[in-house]
Amino acid sequence: MALVVESKKACAVNPLKMSQPLGASFAFMGLASCMPVMHGSQGCTSFGLVLLVRHFKEAIPLQTTAMNEATTIMGGAENVEKALLNIRSRAKPQIIAICSTGLTETKGDDVEAYVRLAERKHPELADTAVVYVSTPDYVGAMQDGWAKAVQGLVSQLPEVTDAPKDAQRVNVLAGCHLTPGDIEELRDLIEAFGLVPTFVPDISGSLDGHIPDDWLGTTLGGTTLAQLRTLGGAGHTLAIGEQMRSAAEALQARCGVPFTVVDRVTGLLAVDRFVQTLSELSGRPVPQRLRRQRSQLVDAMLDGHFHFGGKKVALGAEPDLLFAVGNLLLEMGAELPVCVTTTPSPVLAGLPVDKVLIGDLEDFELGAKAAGCDLLMTHSHGRQAAERLGVPLFRVGFPIFDRIGNSHMCHVGYRGTRRLIYEVGNAFIELIPHHGPDDWPLPPAAVAAAQGLPEVAHVSPEIPRFKRADAQPALIDTP
Repeated sequence: MALVVESKKACAVNPLKMSQPLGASFAFMGLASCMPVMHGSQGCTSFGLVLLVRHFKEAIPLQTTAMNEATTIMGGAENVEKALLNIRSRAKPQIIAICSTGLTETKGDDVEAYVRLAERKHPELADTAVVYVSTPDYVGAMQDGWAKAVQGLVSQLPEVTDAPKDAQRVNVLAGCHLTPGDIEELRDLIEAFGLVPTFVPDISGSLDGHIPDDWLGTTLGGTTLAQLRTLGGAGHTLAIGEQMRSAAEALQARCGVPFTVVDRVTGLLAVDRFVQTLSELSGRPVPQRLRRQRSQLVDAMLDGHFHFGGKKVALGAEPDLLFAVGNLLLEMGAELPVCVTTTPSPVLAGLPVDKVLIGDLEDFELGAKAAGCDLLMTHSHGRQAAERLGVPLFRVGFPIFDRIGNSHMCHVGYRGTRRLIYEVGNAFIELIPHHGPDDWPLPPAAVAAAQGLPEVAHVSPEIPRFKRADAQPALIDTP
């Protein structure tokens, strides 16, 4: 059991966490034909947009209500109304998803009332679903904003029906710690048992790094509005990550769909539990190819544990990602003297370390220096700490803007866990010192001989020996 401690510093020196509005907007990117909107100033939206573009290297649709000094004081009803009408007429999305920012939350805008008033005044908005979630950026972190967005979606859009549940259909509520590559791997695992998954949100459809046939002003793919309407007809819901528990509970309360919370899908035992759950839901045995993948993972763990054993790692990430990666490192024999996260979560206490700190990257850096860590693991904003400490950085989480391929990174399932072991293990191998020419310096005469200098090319056949310090003088017999 870990002791969860919150930093009491007056300010964050080098922030680790991202904001709630960014997390909510990120979640809305996983909806098809959607236009996410931040209700706040243009600067709030621009900052989040830059992070998303740099991480995915893709065009990101994200709009703003463009609040200024006057509208902030007088209220943003007119800005919300204009934003809804302009987006509907120009981009023609199926869903307009609005999240608040610290500016409008401080003012106290009643955005839900603004939306209802706009819908009554403008019947042309009837063909567009409008979803609003409250995400003030002065509390919480990206994971909290993502969780609120998903909870808002499943609380407002699914249709309530008395029709019998389809046992073969499974809702999968995906947490923000999952990449598009992770979701693709989970889809393969679930479909291997004959189940039909619906991911909410599904960023593998919109942010998987593909070139669309036609230009769209909205998101390029993901969970459709029709799929969101029919979530209540599924036989079961799988919530991936503790952050998705509230959304699963909301869907159960609205539509009566039972759920299972899967705390992580990284690591041998964790994937075993997930596969067993799928087998029980489907009534089918585990396919042979999954058994083969499990065997390959066991072999990878055997190969890698030599390099993980005794290594000290500093890990900084959102709670669910910290829990998943941290447990794998511990299972492989590494030590976690430094664990820093962004926001409180019930899952943190279950991490088998001494302490988890809710803090920033300054706490992360100072802790890694004091513990003498061999490796840092956090997002790209940890690169300066790695340079100052002279310790390598393994990038995980969001944002990663100084690498490419983030959409296809996969660290879940048997194959993803194996890939993570290889990647981290190879980083540890790079730490092993390798011998070079300076380790066995040649005497000057040998260097001259190798260079072909005739005047000093001759090397004496006598090999000088160093005298031992403890050598005793020879005894000489005297008459």
